[in-house]
Amino acid sequence: MTKADLIDKMASSAGITKTAAGAALEAFMEGVVEALKEEDGKVTLVGFGTFTKTTRKARKGRNPRTGEEITIDACDVVKFKPGKMLRD
Repeated sequence: MTKADLIDKMASSAGITKTAAGAALEAFMEGVVEALKEEDGKVTLVGFGTFTKTTRKARKGRNPRTGEEITIDACDVVKFKPGKMLRD
């Protein structure tokens, strides 16, 4: 499913225009991004799932072309844990 497909589904399910559904989806995505930028970085949607921000440590890696050992920097990543409704 693409973003456009999701907007169409939201519009038909909620009985609103595609423009309103698109604006609602954009607002939702912006809200999730802003919440994850915070220090504790967590968004919980009861029944659906939880988005959490975690930090990966720096680690050693290997360049697949040359075989040269490289250092991969530490970075923040987003993880998703599905809720009961989504698992079922």
